[in-house]
Amino acid sequence: MRQTEIFSGSSHPDLVDNICERLGQKPGKATLKKFSNGETCVEIHTSMRDQDVFIVQSGSSKINDNVMELLIMISACKGGSAKSITAVMPYFPYSRQSKKKSHRGAITARMLANLLHVAGVNHVITIDLHASQMQGFFKCPVDNLIAEPLIARWIRLHVPNWRDAVVVSKNPGGTKRVTSLADALKLSFGIVTTDSRRRPDPGMSSSAFFGAVGIESEDPLATDPSVALLNGILDGATDEKDEGRGGGFGDGTIGSSGAGGGGAKSPTRSGTRSGHHSRGTSSLHRRVNGNSAVEVPSSPLVRSVTRPDSSAASSVPSSPPTGAAVGGSLVRVQTTPSAAHAADEPDADAQYTDERARDVITGRLIQGHIVDEDHPSPAFSAASGPSAAPSLRFRSQTATTAGTTGTTATTGGGGGGGSDDGDPDAPMPEHMMSSFVSTASSAMRGAGGRHALGGSVDAAATSEEEEEELRNPELETTVTLVGNVRDRPVFIVDDMIDKAGSWVAAAETVVKRGGATKVYCFATHGLFGGDCLREMNECECIDGIVVTNSFPVPREKALGCAKLVVIDVGGLLAEAIRRNHHGESISQLYMHSVD
Repeated sequence: MRQTEIFSGSSHPDLVDNICERLGQKPGKATLKKFSNGETCVEIHTSMRDQDVFIVQSGSSKINDNVMELLIMISACKGGSAKSITAVMPYFPYSRQSKKKSHRGAITARMLANLLHVAGVNHVITIDLHASQMQGFFKCPVDNLIAEPLIARWIRLHVPNWRDAVVVSKNPGGTKRVTSLADALKLSFGIVTTDSRRRPDPGMSSSAFFGAVGIESEDPLATDPSVALLNGILDGATDEKDEGRGGGFGDGTIGSSGAGGGGAKSPTRSGTRSGHHSRGTSSLHRRVNGNSAVEVPSSPLVRSVTRPDSSAASSVPSSPPTGAAVGGSLVRVQTTPSAAHAADEPDADAQYTDERARDVITGRLIQGHIVDEDHPSPAFSAASGPSAAPSLRFRSQTATTAGTTGTTATTGGGGGGGSDDGDPDAPMPEHMMSSFVSTASSAMRGAGGRHALGGSVDAAATSEEEEEELRNPELETTVTLVGNVRDRPVFIVDDMIDKAGSWVAAAETVVKRGGATKVYCFATHGLFGGDCLREMNECECIDGIVVTNSFPVPREKALGCAKLVVIDVGGLLAEAIRRNHHGESISQLYMHSVD
């Protein structure tokens, strides 16, 4: 090509030679060296006045030196009166740092885009950015090429029964990339997720909030201190509407006539709630049992429980359900048929036969490997570890608060001064000022700051965090496979391979739990940090590792891995450079070829 110069950085000279060979020209002459103190020096020996300059620089193990070298080369070409400067970066450095991970974190990818603009770049060509929205960081045009057509072509040529395969994502973040390849090959897709933050105590089934709205649970909710506190809030709200009474927290034995100021207890509010409907029974209880004559309470918590259009409202017996009278006034409304009830219905099985539920498989991961269900759990698991102490502290604090409240309300008399329920000017108790949901959430957030409910950390775990959790011998991780992969080959796809933990875990999951026949790992950028390539090569569940040469793979690592396949992207980049120089459209580079 005329009026064109292609310069090579020190990161990937073999790729530059391949590009120049396809374009029929030689690389531009330049000298790259370092001073004794580590400073980078660039000297260009070719005239570039009024020429289109392309500088090819990818990443390598010396990523910071590569970035500084590229910036200096761009500045040197700008000073040499180049017509345009295009940075060809097959792997964009710092692409994984495209968003803040904490309040005091840096968006390093955006900073690098600004540095390229200040240096004088006019165009950027790259392949498979970690996040496509990173193109908005640049103040110049960006061509984000994709390696998907090359990978799809390799699959069609080298996998015999590829039409029966399933494309699987090893994390939720790669779902879009996986579905794109699955649509191109007209294949099914699945997903593998890991969860090391599951905490069964207190879980959703034993939450005071879900118990209040009527979800059945086998846990002893009625004796839970959180439930006792919620009962006090609900009864305190309903009794204010009960014929002008200044009711307090009701547990079946309380009730002072706040309006009259007398100290005697009302006989209608004594005893337990297992009897018939009495005048002292809370309006919440009467509403659930179908008494529509009672006024609907104004409390939003009560309205969320007393649903007049609920299907269970007309079928609740005259006596409260089991567990409603154990230490509190929480009423459970059965909204779904129980096991005993479902057995009596002739069409119960036909109503709950979802075939897709068979495609969801769970397993246990310890140190990144699948283990049997009877395998002993580590002493410090994700379910009983960091959150156990805060949970117990929260329950004990709630129990203390609920116990103090019950004592105060029970001993309250109209004029005795034991309770301030009848005094409208009395301050609201402290436990009513704080929501039980936010208290639990705060307790959970205190466990090392791992949750993002308060915005302190990122909602999704980064790849580094995921790898650390998989490698931790004291953590047990739950893995979930969604999709049917039995007796089928599986293609696990992501944009880069840096560490082997998540890849090995996903491969073992689809083989040992899902029953897949073969597993191929596909990625655009093969970073292979540390012993990643060796570990993946030694994994018996992985049959092939396919990457491109956008990132240089050390020769000594590649020779020791028989499963490694490297796809050349030199032709893709050469065609992008040619079309960019001649002002042609690059839309054809995103299309799949039909062989």
